[in-house]
Amino acid sequence: MTQALVLDFGGVVTRTLFETHGFTEAALGLAPGTLTWRGPFDPASDPLWQELEAGRITERDYWLARTREVGRLLGEDWERMETFVTRARGADPDAVIRPEAVAAIEAAKAAGCRIAILSNDLDLFYGRELRSRVAVLRHADFIIDATYTGVLKPDARAYALCLERLGLPAAACVFVDDQRRNVEGAIAAGMRAVQFDIARPAESFRRALDLLGVS
Repeated sequence: MTQALVLDFGGVVTRTLFETHGFTEAALGLAPGTLTWRGPFDPASDPLWQELEAGRITERDYWLARTREVGRLLGEDWERMETFVTRARGADPDAVIRPEAVAAIEAAKAAGCRIAILSNDLDLFYGRELRSRVAVLRHADFIIDATYTGVLKPDARAYALCLERLGLPAAACVFVDDQRRNVEGAIAAGMRAVQFDIARPAESFRRALDLLGVS
């Protein structure tokens, strides 16, 4: 039976903005060490991240707050996450793609698996133009982006839409996301799933490939 690897984008395919502060500071002309929020890498020092983890704000709320904050550092009013990402990463978006993601996607594709991206906010955060500049996305059979569908994971309809596009049973799919609630949503939909550990990307992708039987 054909299988599918279904991936979240931000944090799974890309390195998080928490991991690339140096890259961001250089791109924006900020002094090294200006950006100090570390999210899941140091929750105790990031009260806003703690609000997200407690479910009191959404991921979009978190990143809009950070977008406005960084814009103010530059004396600008930023109201769209896309502005932050394109300014911080626009010069070379492939530079922040995880090599482990590229290797896993290529291995799954070579083994005959289908590849799907299921994102809550790919174009909202990154801008549609970036898609054509990220080489690994050319391996994706399709991208479902809640920027347009309006159906956010972990809503069961998001997974159902992906499965309909794949034309595969849920059990044939392995879903990878760095947010626990999204992983739980995939499991509830009948998918096999891996909660991606951004501190151990190679290990996380290895678990996903093992579930697919890809060596």
